Amino acid sequence: MNASNDDQKGLEPEVGPGPEGEPQFHPYHHPAAGWGAAKSVSRVLVRERALVDGPRAIMRMNHENSGFDCPGCAWPDDTKGLHLDICENGIKHVTWEMTNKRVGREFFAAHSVTELYDWSDFSLEDQGRLTEPMAYDPETDHYVPISWHDAFEMVGSALRGLDNPNQASFYTSGRLGNEATFLYQLLARELGTNNLPDCSNMCHEASGRALQASLGTGKGTADLKDWEATDALFIMGVNAASNAPRMLTSLAEAYRRGAQIVHINPLVEAAATRTIVPHDFTDMALFKSTRTSTLNLQPRIGGDMALLRGIAKAVLEQAKNDPKALDQEFIDRHTSGFEAYRDLCEKTSWEEIERQSGIDRAGILKAARIYGDADRSIFSWCLGVSQHEHGVDTVREIVNVLLLRGNLGREGAGPSPVRGHSNVQGNRTCGIDHRPTEDFLARLAEVCKIDPPHEHGLDTVGSIQAMHRGDVKVFVGMGGNFALAAPDTPYTYDALRKCDLTVHVSTKLNRSHLVHGRRALILPCLGRTEKDHQRRGIQSTSVEDSMSMVHMSLGMKRPASRHLLSEPAIIAGIARAALPDSPTPWEWYIEDYDRIRDTMAQVLDGFEDFNRRVRLPLGFRIKQPARELVFLTPSGGAEFSAAPLPDVVPAPGTLALGTMRSHDQWNTTIYSDDDRYRGIKNLRTLVFMNKDDMRERGLGEFDPVDITSTAKDGSNRRLDGYLAIPYDIPRGCAAGYMPEMNVLCAIGDYSVQSDQPLMKHVKVTITAAN
Repeated sequence: MNASNDDQKGLEPEVGPGPEGEPQFHPYHHPAAGWGAAKSVSRVLVRERALVDGPRAIMRMNHENSGFDCPGCAWPDDTKGLHLDICENGIKHVTWEMTNKRVGREFFAAHSVTELYDWSDFSLEDQGRLTEPMAYDPETDHYVPISWHDAFEMVGSALRGLDNPNQASFYTSGRLGNEATFLYQLLARELGTNNLPDCSNMCHEASGRALQASLGTGKGTADLKDWEATDALFIMGVNAASNAPRMLTSLAEAYRRGAQIVHINPLVEAAATRTIVPHDFTDMALFKSTRTSTLNLQPRIGGDMALLRGIAKAVLEQAKNDPKALDQEFIDRHTSGFEAYRDLCEKTSWEEIERQSGIDRAGILKAARIYGDADRSIFSWCLGVSQHEHGVDTVREIVNVLLLRGNLGREGAGPSPVRGHSNVQGNRTCGIDHRPTEDFLARLAEVCKIDPPHEHGLDTVGSIQAMHRGDVKVFVGMGGNFALAAPDTPYTYDALRKCDLTVHVSTKLNRSHLVHGRRALILPCLGRTEKDHQRRGIQSTSVEDSMSMVHMSLGMKRPASRHLLSEPAIIAGIARAALPDSPTPWEWYIEDYDRIRDTMAQVLDGFEDFNRRVRLPLGFRIKQPARELVFLTPSGGAEFSAAPLPDVVPAPGTLALGTMRSHDQWNTTIYSDDDRYRGIKNLRTLVFMNKDDMRERGLGEFDPVDITSTAKDGSNRRLDGYLAIPYDIPRGCAAGYMPEMNVLCAIGDYSVQSDQPLMKHVKVTITAAN
């Protein structure tokens, strides 16, 4: 693979473990999960030598208050006391963390950073767990051991020496627990900055802004009990079998009780067909699958909003003859802006809806009939909806459709975004927000006795641009693999290399450690599965799932190294070094995390009586005013939006490309070059294309192609030598894997509505390889 950028010259290393054989493509026709998942888990346990610890961890994962929360996705825990509330990818993630392999000082002495840079990303993480703090030595080009005291002092002195606290940026990955999250934002704001970028800036920022505008809350209102009671589920832009596999249980249960399930996605993913849920032992024994869909619609990339507009138009047209098609009483009592929205729907022609959605009128009317016949409906969506220029408008259109029939504030109804990482929603709840509200800052100031800054800080894209300009000089990454997760890979690499200091808190070696500032630190932390010993005993942390449930997580395994510190302890160590006169009792907090939670209870709305409630079975649900039909909006009601449909039809000769994960991948962590559910083996440098688009370009299966993107500013970025794969995807659309394809998304190509990079809508041309 060659990756080039007209503005950022130079090749980027390949990502992934390297092919173990010839690339293969055989379309997948089996149920999701089932014996394929069981076989995959067995291979993982053998490969990671976790035949004892692995099953033990499986029995403790996602158990209420007595086990650890899965460090993978944010799907909520089962409400019925399911003993094996687990999935294939969660087990992969846990065993990857629990590996017996270690990366210590001997490893770094044997391998320079220049050498490691040429390794694949699979090979880097496959070396095992980090064991002690390491500092980059520019004279030898090696990482060398450093004590925790000296590491904290290096960070502290760099932060104290800044001309302005806004010259630092504090990034958060979604795996950080609530207690560490609260301390992290407290450190940044006591220092004097709101530069708190997080992974939400690249994923669900559009969802939060849209729901806040429409309903006065940045979160969904439906919970898992609503999923168990709904009559119709609309699943949009979600590859559930890979990204939220435990959703398969809910989909199978919904189908068995007669609910309608509509999947809306350019690709028909495995979760949109049928499944065998592995903990249904009878079904496993009988090879009995359950359908997970009653209708599949494949809009063009970016066409979801037009499809939703079509559903709304059909409902409104039906209401002319059948007033019961609308919940007019709900609309009159609880909403604002209905008349303008109705007029907009009437003026939007079916021809334009069909053209923009890529779905014919008959298909849209099928979905509309399902919606109209259902007493209670839930709409659920993920990054296939949010990572677009018009992501905010699309999510608001989802709310519009729900409001038409009063699908809010009652059992079995409401919006339900699918968050990706295990605590990404909790990060935002607990203060990781570059645009904090004045109410939050006032409570933080009163309780914590600090004077927090009020000007908005930098998000992810803004931080990268500021580093590139030299305006941000210290970058601290709390978890994740920032260099690979961000857009415009060469530009992001250059930005990180311009920093005076980069600091990464991590469990494993990854690309971000090799793309570093003039000085660099790797600070190893405990994993979610490990015991957190502090002065007052073993500590638990809390997390928040996709549906606003907050519950405890308790590690069960001996730490990978005696030199590891917890994330709260690392944050406290940095804070004490950076803020020697701080009034915050950092060390006292770390002795007992209950003390952190007591402070959080005074600052965070909905966290009252935190320590007692979080220890209840399944924890507690953060109150959602919109769920009670209380709307904290300017009008005091749920607000219809009236945005025009965007033009998402690709120009002649171009395609709309969406990036995505493979099944054998979790975010930037890649377990193999396989993608079982899409029929791929031994290949990641590929592009899925419509057969007619391939034929038009004279391409056959596995033909090498060059992919060129065109940014808003007219600049080009290119990937060479990818292999074309014919796939069931609408004409004018293409898809491939992140992080390899992040290079195609320019740093300036972000939504003006949400500031999110346009990872799901990159404008490209694809030609036979030159």
